[in-house]
Amino acid sequence: MTRIVSIGECMIELSGREGATWQQGFAGDTLNTLWYLRALSPSSTRCDYVSAFGDDPFSREQIAFLAENGIGIAESPVIAGRVPGIYAIALDKDGERSFTYWRRFAAARCLADDRRALAASLHGAGLIYFSGITLAILDDHARGELLSMIETARANHAVVAFDPNYRPRLWPDRDQARAAIRAGYAAASIVLPTFDDEKALFGDAAPAETVERIRHHGPGEIVVKCGDAAALVAVDMGLTPVAPMAVDPLDTTGAGDSFNGGYLAARLAGRNPTDAARFAHSIAAMVIRHYGALLPMQQMAGVRL
Repeated sequence: MTRIVSIGECMIELSGREGATWQQGFAGDTLNTLWYLRALSPSSTRCDYVSAFGDDPFSREQIAFLAENGIGIAESPVIAGRVPGIYAIALDKDGERSFTYWRRFAAARCLADDRRALAASLHGAGLIYFSGITLAILDDHARGELLSMIETARANHAVVAFDPNYRPRLWPDRDQARAAIRAGYAAASIVLPTFDDEKALFGDAAPAETVERIRHHGPGEIVVKCGDAAALVAVDMGLTPVAPMAVDPLDTTGAGDSFNGGYLAARLAGRNPTDAARFAHSIAAMVIRHYGALLPMQQMAGVRL
């Protein structure tokens, strides 16, 4: 039985605004990806979201929400006085979104403070997933602790997947972001970058340049997401473009996260990287025809692997 662990921050999501009324949910990049991994994987697969939680009513609701959907929290600590981060999504007429965040006192910023709890949470995982946002919300010491534990898990045969997911507002400067994300590449066996993010941070001219730059850090499997253009699948020294499905989006929130979940679920099911990318595109196409980051799991029952 494969155990999947995703590490990061579960936030309160405010979406679907109508006047002064918002719809509340829970989301966050690494949670979104785990959601799709849970939905698409066999029911016997154990999925844990590794973070830190507050002791407030919203944090208790988060933990209950995860449990109701087949996701545990392993040994994630509950920290007195801490609360969840919040973000609100504003959509334009084309379905593109902008975000406003409130996360300064988020409990997840302390997810690597308890080394024992974090080590216990990662122990025995077959797949570990984390992102550049996971790294960005931690201070330097905690970031180093997390990466060290991830590298230990990889040495013990865990597959480690990383989405750099560069968000400029989370970093004090570009140099720190570059250094941390390079360390993320080096810790991973699979890297799932978005070309626009890599271009913004590293100045890449084309997806193939992104692949070549990341390859130097060691991962043997790289899939560059390119929005509505073909993803570039790179395994060893090969490059294969895989085109997405043509759909009219209602809301692009969660598109890249759901692609990652679909891709990793397909790889765990034994599909080759090219077929996994095709499957991932099909999942993302379903998601962007739905408002919010999380498509209800029952709507994916027919495509479970």
